[in-house]
Amino acid sequence: MAESFILERTPTPLGEGVLVSDAKGALRLFYWDDPTHRWEAALRQRYGNVVLVEKARLFGHAKALEDYFDGDVFAIDKIAVALAGTPFQLKVWTALRRIAGGTTTSYAALARTIGKPSAIRAAGLANGQNPISLVVPCHRVVGSNGSLTGYGGGLPRKRWLLEHEARHASSDLFQKKAVS
Repeated sequence: MAESFILERTPTPLGEGVLVSDAKGALRLFYWDDPTHRWEAALRQRYGNVVLVEKARLFGHAKALEDYFDGDVFAIDKIAVALAGTPFQLKVWTALRRIAGGTTTSYAALARTIGKPSAIRAAGLANGQNPISLVVPCHRVVGSNGSLTGYGGGLPRKRWLLEHEARHASSDLFQKKAVS
């Protein structure tokens, strides 16, 4: 029997976002809905044959994204996620969630964080296979020299997200929210 997931679409300044959650409200997938980012194929590859039920604002994820784009870059930290991957991918994706809004890390630092300092390329590959883009902030990983490197949603989106977070993460209002 096919697993049932909740599908929600939400407008963002960077294009429509597609959110897929399980029945308990844990986010399973976030992709940008555009031709270069094939979210349906990624969902089926990860979870097999699924049934999608479209519902709006059921779990508050769209509201958290709205708040994020309005400047509360810590709002996405509150979204519950359920990650499905290899043990190595899960380590990488868990580490990604610990990268604070307004900051970046390198692939080498990410590999060291998970205790595998020589696995830089593998950490990069796992980063690129992250199914919950933005919320599991793979866009916060940059080259060792600070250069922007790949992002499934495109480098212009990555640049915009990093600039947005840098602008808003230092705001006193949002820092107080992040601490509470």
